[in-house]
Amino acid sequence: RIDIHHHIFPPSLSRVKAEHSQTVGFRTPPENLPWTAELSLRAMNALGVQLAVLSVPAGVAETRDEAKSVNDSMRETVQQHSGRFAFWGCLGDWRDVQGALELIPYVFDELGAVGIAVSSSYGVGKEAKYIGDDTFDPIWAALDARSAVVFIHGTQTPSTTPMPHQALGLPVTEVPHETFKATAQLVVSGKTRRFARIALVLAHAGGSTPALAARVAGLGRYMGAALSEDEILTEFQRCWWDAALGGRSAALAAHAWEMGVRVLWGSDFP
Repeated sequence: RIDIHHHIFPPSLSRVKAEHSQTVGFRTPPENLPWTAELSLRAMNALGVQLAVLSVPAGVAETRDEAKSVNDSMRETVQQHSGRFAFWGCLGDWRDVQGALELIPYVFDELGAVGIAVSSSYGVGKEAKYIGDDTFDPIWAALDARSAVVFIHGTQTPSTTPMPHQALGLPVTEVPHETFKATAQLVVSGKTRRFARIALVLAHAGGSTPALAARVAGLGRYMGAALSEDEILTEFQRCWWDAALGGRSAALAAHAWEMGVRVLWGSDFP
């Protein structure tokens, strides 16, 4: 069994995670922080996982230096525990296009990343850009040239209204929708066709994508999309997704879409 959705929290990030969780309304199991590779290995052994693909949480590493540091940290973990870990490369904040382009050969050619993990958007408020924005086309082109696998994880984007309940924080309610919005933008903008050699993996059973993809397809032409209803659905169905925190919904969604072979296993540890 391979766990494709497994987060790493180096010491500095563990402190940030604990503080940030309170702000966004999420409770990471306290026994899993501060994160160590040994904690991950214990969970992997209990779950029958041979290999975990590490990634940093969305939005954690923003600058080039921060991105390089977390990539180096993940690579170090891989080297220290041969055969048990791989990792998704981190390109930092994509709005630094040149920085991201410089990191691509570093994470693939020098460090051996299996793919790239991306946030659904970068920036906040009016300055935010979803990953399908034309600004990021050079990054997509570079990844397409490598036939890269790209793992999309929704950001913890706050709503303008308060959280409806303490059990319904941003990671529970907003993150799944952010994954959908980023994916839908890539589809209706034609980016999934333009960069067709890239394989997209969507976190958390695709977020709300299985529920809303048909809505996008049915209304797309009326809303200005260049693709037909069938073409939009076809592009959504090319995506893979992991079952992390999706439970039975992941299997049901896959069955409904006739996509059983496109569901991957993920734990979302810790």
